[in-house]
Amino acid sequence: MATLREIRRRIGSVKNTQKITRAMKMVAAAKLRRAQESIVSARPYARRIGSLLKHLLNQVDAKHKPLLRERDIKTIAIVVVTADRGLCGAFNSNIIRTAVQQIETQYADHLKSDRLKIVTVGKKGFDYFNKRGYPVFAKHVGIYHDLDFNHARTIVTELTDAYLRGLIDRVVVIYNEFKSVVQQRIVVEQFLPVPPIDVTEHENSTNLVNYIFEPSSDRIIDAMVPRHLNFQMWRVLLESNAAEQGARMTAMGNATENAKELIRDLTLVYNNARQAAITKELLEITAGAEALKKAG
Repeated sequence: MATLREIRRRIGSVKNTQKITRAMKMVAAAKLRRAQESIVSARPYARRIGSLLKHLLNQVDAKHKPLLRERDIKTIAIVVVTADRGLCGAFNSNIIRTAVQQIETQYADHLKSDRLKIVTVGKKGFDYFNKRGYPVFAKHVGIYHDLDFNHARTIVTELTDAYLRGLIDRVVVIYNEFKSVVQQRIVVEQFLPVPPIDVTEHENSTNLVNYIFEPSSDRIIDAMVPRHLNFQMWRVLLESNAAEQGARMTAMGNATENAKELIRDLTLVYNNARQAAITKELLEITAGAEALKKAG
């Protein structure tokens, strides 16, 4: 049985851990509020640019646009968006598990024939795939500490350059979409070539005015598609960041409650051990007194 000193030391250790988890929960809550504000601010632009781009695509032939045209799929790039840090529950493991499942099933032939490339966003994803010998094409770590639109632009430039050079023929993004503090949804979606844009949930495209565009629709699309890609990647990063903070807030809240229960259980064990020690001392004193009486 553990001594009183060992139990006291363990209670103190759990209390210190509880302070850390409580502080981490508060920090995650503050970051989550800012992340939610960023997502809410970005949604109107996302809806409008998607609506306008869809309207323009109905007027031109997408076959002449390299970033829009479907082609034979030889090499696939998978962008896996994880966090840079842990202590956020199953946030990272769920993303990695989904990515591995996609690779080992849907893209198994590409993996065997060295026609699969992995782009990792976040240190956790890079550590996992790099240690296990997966073909990591590029990595982006440490971006969430100071998340900026330029990070999204850098990732998109890297992907579009490889796509236009014929190094990859399709790009798929896997990330956590933020739904609520306690819920994240894993999304697997095509990034390149630009898939058909569906904005019917937000806006009825039949109500769009038939504008006369100046310059031509072709030139506007050429300018808008890179902007659309940049913003979609920026949205992915914002969603993942908010989902990470929500997952960390929930995980640290659970850890704090678990520490509280553990402290209560250890305190009960300590009190029982202390009571047993006192009872033992009383019995020894009584036995000693009786022995003296008999000896006298």
